[in-house]
Amino acid sequence: MRKEIKLTVSLEVVPREEWSDIEIQMVENAKRVVDHAHAPYSNFMVGASLLLENGKLFEANNQENVSFPVGVCAERAVLSYAMGNFPDTKPIKIIIVAKRRNDQVWATVTPCGLCRQTINEYEVKFGSPIEIMMLNPQGELLRARGIDQLLPFRFNDLNG
Repeated sequence: MRKEIKLTVSLEVVPREEWSDIEIQMVENAKRVVDHAHAPYSNFMVGASLLLENGKLFEANNQENVSFPVGVCAERAVLSYAMGNFPDTKPIKIIIVAKRRNDQVWATVTPCGLCRQTINEYEVKFGSPIEIMMLNPQGELLRARGIDQLLPFRFNDLNG
């Protein structure tokens, strides 16, 4: 007999007036580093800010390479740095901002597949979801309360 597996996914829209102080700081930090992205090929610049359980904040941006796909996304850059230096400290929240070079309007982006799988790796390692927030052009944050909301059938031990 066949069975059907259903999952429900959702994003929450968080208006600016409901952002926490740390979310305001993280958005500003991500915006600050986005202009330093090395994106000469796509001209699409991404910044990410990561909050660890110990309260430390880290930022990174995307780094392209002429030898595509050797570049590194902002999300993986910030997670790699933080986990390389604080391997036992749980990531709590990541905020992502993006725009095309010379645009004044922010683009809504979600993490790519590689970044989603990387976020999954650290959720599994720490046994806890990482909140993922993405800035949209309306100045709101889209909140996913864990990678399962962006990658419901991720590469993982589905029996675990």
